[in-house]
Amino acid sequence: MLIDFFFTLKDAKIPVSIKEFLLLLEALQKSVIGTSVDDFYYLARIMLVKDEAHYDKFDRAFGLYFKGIHTIFEKNPEIPLDWLMKRIERELSPEQKAAIEKFGYDKLMDRLKELLDEQKERHEGGGKWIGTGGTSPFGHSGTNPEGIRIGGEGGKRSAVKVWEARAYRDYDSERELGTRNIKVALRRLRKFARQGAEEELALDATIRATASNAGYLDIRMQPERKNNIKVLMLLDVGGTMDDHVARSEELFSAAKTEFKNMEFFYFHNCVYDTLWKNNRRRHAERFPSWDILRKYPADTKLIFVGDATMSPYEILQAGGSVEYNNQEAGAAWLQRFTQAFPKFIWLNPEPEGLWQYRQSVAIIQQLMNRRMFPLTIDGLERGMRLLSK
Repeated sequence: MLIDFFFTLKDAKIPVSIKEFLLLLEALQKSVIGTSVDDFYYLARIMLVKDEAHYDKFDRAFGLYFKGIHTIFEKNPEIPLDWLMKRIERELSPEQKAAIEKFGYDKLMDRLKELLDEQKERHEGGGKWIGTGGTSPFGHSGTNPEGIRIGGEGGKRSAVKVWEARAYRDYDSERELGTRNIKVALRRLRKFARQGAEEELALDATIRATASNAGYLDIRMQPERKNNIKVLMLLDVGGTMDDHVARSEELFSAAKTEFKNMEFFYFHNCVYDTLWKNNRRRHAERFPSWDILRKYPADTKLIFVGDATMSPYEILQAGGSVEYNNQEAGAAWLQRFTQAFPKFIWLNPEPEGLWQYRQSVAIIQQLMNRRMFPLTIDGLERGMRLLSK
């Protein structure tokens, strides 16, 4: 029956040879393992998979062939209920949607000030007052192509400013990775050097020194070999990035493991004059962007992580941030960061096929000199290859 298993692995594009397969059969004939499926999984992986980059393919092929058998390597996380429960949204006819005026940022802010002076009570529905469930550009849970969300939860994700204290969650660096290939791709960005105290045995040097010393042992030591790459990672958090938390945590966890000289900071949608490291204390503990630009050397590799999905105002206009009135446009800060750290890329967890429908993605791509890559294995490899040049 294992002949079909061999062809299943070949169909999964795993470079397994007949010689390796015959060795596996020989090991089974000599009963080197018990009758457990788990034992067979580990034995087959050791003997058939020569590169850890193929471990995920092997897991999928193994699970497909031995479907229905629950083993320790099969993980089926429950889908959160809130992913399945969607609140019923108000649907408007094409004529109604076309009738909704797109104010523009300055007019929008002026109109909001007028309504705050005039409005005296709560409103629901309608297209004028600050309320819920209507077509007004002010309030929440309604439909408008460009508005200011006040309270409540976002649905259409078209707000150009949000007036509420929002809580974001830190990305977990201890999260168990769903794919080993992220680590494998990140390893393309490595530059080893021996620095520090001489605590490691230099075997080759010891042999040469002993031979030169007429056979008397002459032990030589050397510093430990470490990855000398310095990485600065700036991560978008909150808003539309909530859809990409799992993949962002996988990347963050892998990067913390692979890059010992890595610093990280959070931002929301676009980089402005301050960043933070703890989302629970992001209003109390902020780091000026100017300090970060001056602190790290120019050879630091800069990696932005974000879906680049936002209002164009947030990038191009002073005061365009959804959370506060920033003094300078986000584009100015992005240019400062890319000039300070010439080796930079942007990793986007949003599927690449959707980028063409996001005006803000096109703007960010231009500011990044087209150095935007999808958060996929291929995208990571291309990005790491560019950073390592």
